[in-house]
Amino acid sequence: MRKAAVFDVGRVLFHWQLATLFEKLITDREELGWFLANVVTEEWHFEHDRGRALADMVPERIALYPQYEAHIRAYATRFNETIPGPIEGSHALVERLAAAGVPLFCLTNFGDEFWAAFRPTQPIFDHFEDIIVSGTEKVAKPEVRIYEIVEQRSGRSGDALFFTDDNPANIAAARARGWDAHLFTDPASLEAQLIAAGLL
Repeated sequence: MRKAAVFDVGRVLFHWQLATLFEKLITDREELGWFLANVVTEEWHFEHDRGRALADMVPERIALYPQYEAHIRAYATRFNETIPGPIEGSHALVERLAAAGVPLFCLTNFGDEFWAAFRPTQPIFDHFEDIIVSGTEKVAKPEVRIYEIVEQRSGRSGDALFFTDDNPANIAAARARGWDAHLFTDPASLEAQLIAAGLL
């Protein structure tokens, strides 16, 4: 069975920053920094990645920060604006792997509702046999269970899975299962890793 390549999505295939949306709504840099550190934070956002519904999260947050109601609602309705575009070079690697017949999978911490709005806008994902989304599974990296799901659905385990992710904790969890896991820093380094693994 041919070795498969497993890609993270945010900050590997696509740029992602909450600030990309909210700098359109908050012009004062000091206020923007405070807002991202206290109101719509990456830690709070991660609750949706883990499976919490926006219908629960958003009213709860508005009750805490009523002065930012419009901004918190924008988080729910304009999330695609936090993803400004692809990481230059990463999609070309996916295209080359697909052309070479390498089985492709995604393993992403992504809210189920946000994924439903983002996935249809990006044909690059048509190359992937399966995409394991944390919000759908209600378990997120680096928890062991989501790696087990990838193994089950890909029919592979151990070093039959090449994995790239920008989060060291996620890489450590994959390596603990014997995956051929590499911390993503840039597409050029990833290309070298894929060549060394015999995938390109």
